[in-house]
Amino acid sequence: MKINTSRPNIYLMVLSVFLLVFVLLFSFLVLIPEGKKYRAERKDVRLENAELRRYQNFNDEVLELLKKLQGDNRNIITAFDNSFDPQRFEKQHISYFKSLNISKKINTVEEDKFVVYEVNTTSKINSPKSFYEFLDAINKSDWIIGVNFPIHFKRDSSLIYSSFTMKVYNVNRDSNKDANNSNSVK
Repeated sequence: MKINTSRPNIYLMVLSVFLLVFVLLFSFLVLIPEGKKYRAERKDVRLENAELRRYQNFNDEVLELLKKLQGDNRNIITAFDNSFDPQRFEKQHISYFKSLNISKKINTVEEDKFVVYEVNTTSKINSPKSFYEFLDAINKSDWIIGVNFPIHFKRDSSLIYSSFTMKVYNVNRDSNKDANNSNSVK
């Protein structure tokens, strides 16, 4: 029995076997190992995306809280930026007293990021009620002020003399610049 195959059929068969071997070798040597690597990297990317979403959600929550706190405390934030002016303070709060004298700043003490001015005041008031109204007014003033105890009251006929010290807090701009410079270096 004689098999009658033509030369182009033989070439076609050899080429088909060669392509089959090439496809099998390519699959086992390149595609399958790369597929395993792809699956491992895809798993890592999914974990990183989940972590990124978690951090983005945390960032959004903190940003929302920051905006809310900035809105609620806008007066306090701007009060830290205002520098203390004794003449302006006297003009704003003289209405609570018969006379109000602010003595010179005793000393400046730096506490962390704030500059603290200690101010001694002496005033004449009609009644303690006006002094308490004054305390309420400084809570709403343009500065962050802390009234230090003791507050001395001395009665002289129809007037009450009061004497107390206040601490006025300002943001220390030099420490903020240093902090910003150190953050930008990192």
